[in-house]
Amino acid sequence: MMDNFTPHRFADELTSAGIPEELHDWLGGYGIGALVVKMGIRFVEMSPERTVATMPVEGNTQVAGILHGGAHVVLAETLGSFAAGMHAGPGRQALGIEVGATHHRSISAGTVTGTCTAIHLGRTLTTHEIVMTDEQGRRLSTARITNLIRDIDG
Repeated sequence: MMDNFTPHRFADELTSAGIPEELHDWLGGYGIGALVVKMGIRFVEMSPERTVATMPVEGNTQVAGILHGGAHVVLAETLGSFAAGMHAGPGRQALGIEVGATHHRSISAGTVTGTCTAIHLGRTLTTHEIVMTDEQGRRLSTARITNLIRDIDG
């Protein structure tokens, strides 16, 4: 933990990604991850029960000009893993052990919103459903992630 006078190493990254100030101590030493930065993911709401973020389509497309299916999964896994990590709490970590997605509709421009909702928040496992929608609220994909919660070896 850092004192109140030393800025976190990733403070600017956390702020620009929309991470609330109260979570900077948790993520200050690690940041949000290079892939999350590259994908342009920006957090809107964060809790173990519900985490929401946006991601631009531009820069995350496949050769046909539509959002890459893997980009949907990156957004889903990011949301589910952050939610599970918040649930795990200090001295524990979340490790993704399963993720799956179904793609319903394509998108070629605009912004995708991922809404992650807890299905199960247990002592050793969490499961979240993540729904990606377009700017009109149409469902683009549905994903589910399960995370193992374990103590951090110290």
